[in-house]
Amino acid sequence: MKADPDAQRRLLDLQAIDTTLAQLAHRRRTLPELAELDALARKIVGLEDERVKAQVGVDDLDRDIARLERDIDQVRARADKDRARLDAGTGPARELEALQHELATLSRRQGELEDAELELMEQREAADAALAEVTQRVTATRDERDETERRRDASFAEIDKEAAWKSASRAPLAADLPADLVALYEKIRESTGIGAALLRAGRCGGCRLELSGSERARVKGTAADEVVRCEECGRILVRTEESGL
Repeated sequence: MKADPDAQRRLLDLQAIDTTLAQLAHRRRTLPELAELDALARKIVGLEDERVKAQVGVDDLDRDIARLERDIDQVRARADKDRARLDAGTGPARELEALQHELATLSRRQGELEDAELELMEQREAADAALAEVTQRVTATRDERDETERRRDASFAEIDKEAAWKSASRAPLAADLPADLVALYEKIRESTGIGAALLRAGRCGGCRLELSGSERARVKGTAADEVVRCEECGRILVRTEESGL
């Protein structure tokens, strides 16, 4: 393939733009915020599980406390009823004696239930504190995630702006070069990442290997408008005054 030497040299400008675009794409894919967001997402899932368990613990205690309160109300109601009958003083002495015995039993039962309720209320207070603490951690982690997302989006915007500017400058440059030269360049770049490299001091700027003596002689003897490629990496070798031929 033949191409004007100036067109070949301008391939380096095209490659510089493509290298920058590739670097920007890599930077976009590997932003530290992306890894941070993945870690924060996993952390939030774990905290949410912890928060749900804490909420279930509080709800269970509330249910148990409510059941005890119903039992206490029932005992109180029964004791009030017995006390009213006893105060009335009507009925056989044996029945009144049974009421007194039942009142004593109900009093002990009420005391037991109230002690159990007090213990559950203390547990509930601790469970509620644990729930509040994990809820606060969930909120703080979500705030951290939101801030990280803002930093990620700001970085995305900066990268995309630069990439758009580079792409805009690439289009007219590529259009101004010979189509067959650009097609070869693109084919090589798709497979190796670099389509054209400067030959500097006898060394390929793509694979960084020095040309052998015979290869250097071959390249030196090739016409300036002939497109030459590195025998090691296959990239287009752009010759300039720096090539050392």
